[in-house]
Amino acid sequence: MNILIISIVIMAVLGGVFALLLFYASRVFHVKTDPRVKKVLNVLPGTNCGACGYAGCPALAEKMVDGKEEVTACIAGGEEVALNVGEILGVEVKGAGTKQAARLHCAGSSSHSQELYMYQGIEDCNISTHLADGFKQCDYGCLGQGSCARACPFFAITMSNDNLPIVDEKKCTACGICVNTCPKSLFELVDVDKHVHIGCSSPHPGKFVNKVCDIGCIGCRRCVKVCPVKAINMKEHLAVIDYEKCVDCGLCATVCPRKVIFDSQAGKRNKMQITSECIGCGICKKVCPVGAISGEKKQLHTINPDTCIACGRCQPKCPKNAIIPLKDIADEDINRSD
Repeated sequence: MNILIISIVIMAVLGGVFALLLFYASRVFHVKTDPRVKKVLNVLPGTNCGACGYAGCPALAEKMVDGKEEVTACIAGGEEVALNVGEILGVEVKGAGTKQAARLHCAGSSSHSQELYMYQGIEDCNISTHLADGFKQCDYGCLGQGSCARACPFFAITMSNDNLPIVDEKKCTACGICVNTCPKSLFELVDVDKHVHIGCSSPHPGKFVNKVCDIGCIGCRRCVKVCPVKAINMKEHLAVIDYEKCVDCGLCATVCPRKVIFDSQAGKRNKMQITSECIGCGICKKVCPVGAISGEKKQLHTINPDTCIACGRCQPKCPKNAIIPLKDIADEDINRSD
């Protein structure tokens, strides 16, 4: 019994000594953390996606507070997070930029593309590419095994019934994880106000494309010829959009014989008309990419409806809000007649 009591006392004393040592060490080796780090961390998405280049949100928060990283560094958080971080740190937010989203440059779903062989294995795009570069006859075609959807930390990608990724641009944060995950490099981050994109990545001649996919680009160049601002070029036999030049008019989509140029604004654009509120400043004339606007300085300007491509670039530039869609004028005339 005495031995048991002595053992308990010794353990208690040792426990107390070690507790005091740990308390002392915590005081001596304590690293002070700026309280703003926790505040910044609370406004970051918390998904630790790594799109910023750091291991996770805590590392980025520390860099932001230390002034070693811009408040706009959180790609996933976008402008909203940048503004919140800027408010915490007392920094003016500049260059948050236009919201971007991932776009898939392939329309070769299961029903449109041919398979090279029947793949039976782990359902993962990166794994299946190790065997003959994938089971699709088109070596640039989406494998449709959902690796991008599983990798997306924001659940912005789902798979269609035809085994093709669908990006929800409202959920997409342009973190770029899908871009890095896809073994075929089929995703691109594009400004969401650019509504036109080409759903193909194959640079092969049309003769080959026709054999392996019934929707792929065949290099006919019709889109190149119709583009009013020379924003489409050919990369070998593949049409590619230069978004720095693109005015988002959608004309290329209307002439594509394969319907592989997608335009989410098709049928929604309206040609413009200048009202009597125009003061003749000439700003609209300068921004029109096709020279559809004419008029002398300080005189009422006009838009040629036959030349106008409905890109809408002139409307937000007008300081007097004197440019409105032709549809609105037609509706107003109907209301007056009633």
